[in-house]
Amino acid sequence: MKTIWIYAFFILMTVAGGLVIGISNPPGEWYQALQKPFFNPPAYVFAPVWTILYVLIGIVGARAYLQRGPGDTLNLWFVQLGFNFLWSPAFFRLQSPAIALGVIVLLLISILALMMASRTRDRLSVWLLTPYALWVAFATLLNATIVFLN
Repeated sequence: MKTIWIYAFFILMTVAGGLVIGISNPPGEWYQALQKPFFNPPAYVFAPVWTILYVLIGIVGARAYLQRGPGDTLNLWFVQLGFNFLWSPAFFRLQSPAIALGVIVLLLISILALMMASRTRDRLSVWLLTPYALWVAFATLLNATIVFLN
């Protein structure tokens, strides 16, 4: 029963954190005025994609905690989550695609580091992180293109 509560805690913490960040950093008119590449997804795609990714991220956090407790893997999990939560304020609140690009590159590096740290002990977590890494790689390209276009 304790395991279920740990999973619930990590998932709810991650999803709720993402929701708060999203609500408190809306794109607004400034973002609408930016030149965006042809491959920019429609706005309605982001909320469901991020909700699914946050659930997967929460599961990985719970697994890291349950399997190894506090330590390097869980620290990496918190680092990537911190960069994740920092991106929206950097991009939308500061209205700085360039600063956000630096943040998202660090986010991608931290996700890959977490995957590497998990690869020998928890292959399932590596698979759970794969869609996240792919989405963030795509978002990095999108962010870089917005910097270039603007």
